[in-house]
Order: sequence, then structure tokens, then C-alpha cells
Amino acid sequence: MKEALLYEKLPNNLVKCHLCRRNCTIAEGKTGFCHVRKNENGKLYSLNYAKCCSYNTDPIEKKPFYHFLPGTLSFSIATVGCNFSCLHCQNASISQAREISGIDLPPEKVAQMAKSQNAKSIAYTYTEPTIFMEYALDCAKLARKEKLANVFVTNGYMSREAIALMQTIDAARIDLKAFNDKFYKEVCGGASLDGVLDSIKLLHKKMHIELIVLLIPTLNDDEDELHQMCKWVRKLSPEIPIHFTAYYPCNKMAIPPTPLSTLQKARRIALEEGIHYAYTGNAPGDEGENTYCPKCKALAIKRFGFSVLENRLAKGNACPKCGYKLKIIMKAP
Repeated sequence: MKEALLYEKLPNNLVKCHLCRRNCTIAEGKTGFCHVRKNENGKLYSLNYAKCCSYNTDPIEKKPFYHFLPGTLSFSIATVGCNFSCLHCQNASISQAREISGIDLPPEKVAQMAKSQNAKSIAYTYTEPTIFMEYALDCAKLARKEKLANVFVTNGYMSREAIALMQTIDAARIDLKAFNDKFYKEVCGGASLDGVLDSIKLLHKKMHIELIVLLIPTLNDDEDELHQMCKWVRKLSPEIPIHFTAYYPCNKMAIPPTPLSTLQKARRIALEEGIHYAYTGNAPGDEGENTYCPKCKALAIKRFGFSVLENRLAKGNACPKCGYKLKIIMKAP
């Protein structure tokens, strides 16, 4: 256990956690919504510190990041726990676990393993990295010393105070699960859309971000809603990449899978609304996997699945046809 960041002591041995936007008030001997932060004698502790439940070396495109170190490997780690309880979670066995499990993997070892795998970054992923913030930040500090980048794969429900601590995080891939509050309330376990939108704005000011929208038929694929979402993203910045990915039945949700046509429709809407980089995901071979020049539409990066097949960018991330500079980060900060 490690004493937690961002909490306050209250009367009667209560504590209030300020790590995420739930702001749980936790009684003595109890845990918060995430089940990994516990009040022990009026102090809040992170139960999952350095308890790695999953690690792997992945293409960074699997996260997915298409505009941050494309074609490189990312050493990925997770602990149990999450501050959401999504009905369709693909990793529910670890994200919604009620007991702490995992191997002891201290930050020093994480950095060493990442280097040994020829990774260019460490990804805090699979579950929600906000709830293992202490562990992630300690790993990130050491990663920076090894000239490794750090990326968060997150639902974006961390607090403003938590975002202020993320000085060593270089990029965030944020779930924008829907553009209606009902979805967040009913599907994600009582969360709110406004909190996620606020985090997106704050993280955009701080680091490179990409957005992912997992489209679930009948729940968040309405055309009007997609137009509203894309208008909001366009207003924040037309250069924020947005990925529309296919859902498959999982956990407690049995809705049929997302048709490819729905992903293509969403991508078309995003481009119509002025977003420069819109992608389709979980659809290998679709043209929406590729990066095109926003100005002349020339092919800049060709992909298949999680692989970069061809990078045609000229020096300085310039379009090979018209010279327009694409917003892609090729080297670790």
C-alpha cells in the first residue's frame, strides 16, 4: 500500500478522495467506487500501487494513437480497478475486480522492461490509469530519464487536480463514450458527460490528445448526436484526431456488433464538420485506417490493423504532394 494522492481528512475518520470526479467520501475501513483506494485509520491508501495485473508490448496504434510516435512499440501496464463500471467493458475481469491481484512490478522494473522491449513509450492502459495515478506518475518520472514517452489511455474522468499533476505524461487517448449524459449515467455507472468534456479541454491544453468513440448501435450512433459531438471537437481544435471504433458484445451487453457502415458514416460526418483527422477502428482494410492530408487529401500514412505499412510523409511531417505540415509527433518529447 502507498498513501494516496489528492485526498482530504474529514471529521469522524472520514476521508474525501479528489483523484477523480466522483469525489468519493470514504468511511473508515471502506474503499471508494474504484475499490482500490481505502480509508485506513483516517488516511487514504492506494491498494494497487505497483501491483501490475497485466503488461504487454503493443504497437502504439493499438491504443489507438495514430498521431503520436506512429509505427513504434509501447510497453503497456495496468492494475486492477476503474472509476467507471461500463456494461460493455472488454476488460471487466480486471477493471471491475473486487480484490487486489497482480505481480509486484516496481517502477524501476517497468522502465527496464520497456527499454528491453525496444519500446519508445510506456502506456498506462487496459484499465483506468487514473486509479493507479501514484504508480503511473512514479513510472513516468523514471521513463523520462530513459528518454521514453508516457501515454494515458483514459476515460477522462480524472479531477482537475489530478490533471495538474500529470507533468510527465506526454499524450492521452481519451474515450468520448457518447455525447449524451444519459449514456454516461446508465451505461458507465453514474458518470457525467460534462466532467469528461472538461477533462478533454484541460488535457488538450497540456498535451497531445486523441479521442476514441466506441459506437454502439441504438445507444450513441444517432446522426444528430454525432454532428453535435463533431461540432464540439471542431470548435476545440480541428486537428484533434478522432477514432470511431466498432463495438462487439461483451460483459453485460448483448447488442449486436457495430456495422462497418456506421463507422464510415461517423467518419464522414466528422470530416463534413471540419475535423482534419477522422478514423475508423476495428475494421482492418477500411480506408478510414489511413492518414490523409487535410489540404489535398493525398495519402500520408497507410495502415492495416495495428501496422503502419507505409509512411509517405516528407521531412517535417510534410504532405508528399502539397507540402502541408500534418500534426503528427514523430519523436518522443
